[in-house]
Amino acid sequence: MRETYHIEIVGPEDAPVQRASVRTAGLDAARERALRLFRRARVPQRSGPAAEAVRIVDGAGTEVFRWSVWDEGAGRG
Repeated sequence: MRETYHIEIVGPEDAPVQRASVRTAGLDAARERALRLFRRARVPQRSGPAAEAVRIVDGAGTEVFRWSVWDEGAGRG
């Protein structure tokens, strides 16, 4: 069964910078997509507020994954 997940790239003070919705068979696929979007949002050429974290919210509105710039040195979530 496919589920809808909402991916948010957030900047300072958890202000949303970018949003996307994905329908996947599971959280692992949504996590990979979120991390790709996060890496793209952090490229030096990008304009706008700096991306500090990415989070995934499930269809019920519960945050199921979060990754920030401070987690990058600790390995992948």
